[in-house]
Amino acid sequence: MKHSIITLLTDFGTQDPYVASMKGVILGINPKCTLVDITHEVLPQDIQEGAMLLANAFSYFPKGTIHVAVVDPGVGGQRKPILLQTKNYLFVGPDNGLFTLAAKRDKVKQVVHLTDRKIFLSNISNTFHGRDIFAPVAGHLSCGVNPKAFGERLECWTELDLREPEVKGDKLLGEIVLIDRFGNLITNIEKEGFFSFVKDQPFLIRAGKKTIRELKKGYYEGKKNDPMALFGSQGFLEISVREGNAQKMLKVKRGEPIQINAQIPKTKYQINTSYQNPKQSRKRNPTLPLSPRGRG
Repeated sequence: MKHSIITLLTDFGTQDPYVASMKGVILGINPKCTLVDITHEVLPQDIQEGAMLLANAFSYFPKGTIHVAVVDPGVGGQRKPILLQTKNYLFVGPDNGLFTLAAKRDKVKQVVHLTDRKIFLSNISNTFHGRDIFAPVAGHLSCGVNPKAFGERLECWTELDLREPEVKGDKLLGEIVLIDRFGNLITNIEKEGFFSFVKDQPFLIRAGKKTIRELKKGYYEGKKNDPMALFGSQGFLEISVREGNAQKMLKVKRGEPIQINAQIPKTKYQINTSYQNPKQSRKRNPTLPLSPRGRG
C-alpha cells in the first residue's frame, strides 16, 4: 500500500451519501491513502465552474497527486470515462471538458480511455460513475498500477470552448467567468494582459453599471459598499466589495462583459507599472456535447 494523495471535486454537495460512497470505495482498495476534498459545491452540472475550480487548486498539491473530478451531466451516455496523465499529476473523470484548464497548465503526457471493467465495481450504475468507475480507478492508481493498464490510449479528448479577452481599438473586452461565495466577480483578464494593454495610460473598468478608475492592492484598501477592482490570488482581474457582495450590488451574473477603456482624458487615478509582454496561449475550439442530467 502506498501513502498516495487523492483529491475529490464534485457537484454532489454534502447532504447526500454520494461523496462518502466514493471515499469508501477508494479506502477499501487503499486504506493508507490520504483523501482531500477540493470542493463538492460546484453548481450542479456546471462543467465550466468545475474546470475553473480544479485549475485553481490542483497545482498546489505534491507531484503524483491523483485528482478525481466528477461534474458529469452526461453520465451513462456517450461521453468516455478517462484518465489524463500530465507531467506532474493524474486526473480521473468524464471526458466532457472538465480537465480543459488543468491540462493547459500542466503538459499532457497521455490520455487513457477507461475500459478495463475488471478494475470497476462489479455492478455499474448508469447514474453514478463516480462511485463505480472513477473511485476504483483512483484507488488502484494510488496503489501503483500503471495508467496504461486501465484501457486504450486516446489521441484526442474534449475541451471547453472558452472565450478569451479581446482587444477592439481602445477597449479590452473580457467577461465574468466565476463568482465565488463572497460575491467577488472573477474575470478572464489576466494581470499581464491587462498591463500590456493599458501600459501607463489612464483607464476605466466598466462592470455592470459601475465605472472604476483605479486598482486596489488588496481588499483592505476598499471602502464599504463601494465596488473596487484588484487582481486576486490567481492573477485575474476581479471586482469586489469590501465586507459586501459585488454580485448582488451590481446585479450581474457569470458571462456578462467586463470592459477596460484606455486612452481616456487624464485623471488623478493614472497608474504607472512596468510593461511585460503577455504569454502567448494556445487556443483550441472543441465542441462540448449536450448531455442529459445525472449525478456522475
